[in-house]
Amino acid sequence: MPTTSDPHSDPLIQAAKLQHEIAERLGIAPENLIFDFREQGGRVRLDLITINPKHGQSFLFQTTTGESKLDALYAMLHYVKTYKEKDQSFTIQWALKGDKELHTSYFRAANIFEALEKFSYGRDVNSVIIFSVTLNPIS
Repeated sequence: MPTTSDPHSDPLIQAAKLQHEIAERLGIAPENLIFDFREQGGRVRLDLITINPKHGQSFLFQTTTGESKLDALYAMLHYVKTYKEKDQSFTIQWALKGDKELHTSYFRAANIFEALEKFSYGRDVNSVIIFSVTLNPIS
C-alpha cells in the first residue's frame, strides 16, 4: 500500500522545482537546458549547459558543486540569482570550420579565459574559428 508523504521532502520533486526555477530565471526553455550531474571527489558536480536553438550548439553556462544533487542545484540557483552583478559580459564571434555563417554568442564569466572555457566546453577546439572575443561595457 503506497504511503502519502510530504512532496516537499521528496528530493526528486525538489530537484524538478529547482530546475524549473533556474530555467524561468534564465528565460530559457527547459528543453534548451541540460543539467549534467557527475560524482567528483566525493561531491556532486553540476554542469549547466545551454543549447542555442538558432544554431544548435551547446555551451557551458556554469559549474557548481555540492554534497548532493540538491546542494549543487541550490548553488546553481544562487549563481543564477547573482551572476549579472558578479561576472563580466563577453561577446564571442565564431563560425564552425567549413561553414561561412558567423555566429555571435554571449557569456558571463570572471575573465576572458573563463569565457573561452565556457565556449569550448565539450567541443573539439579545432572545429571552430573564433574571430573575436570582446569584453562588453558595463551597463
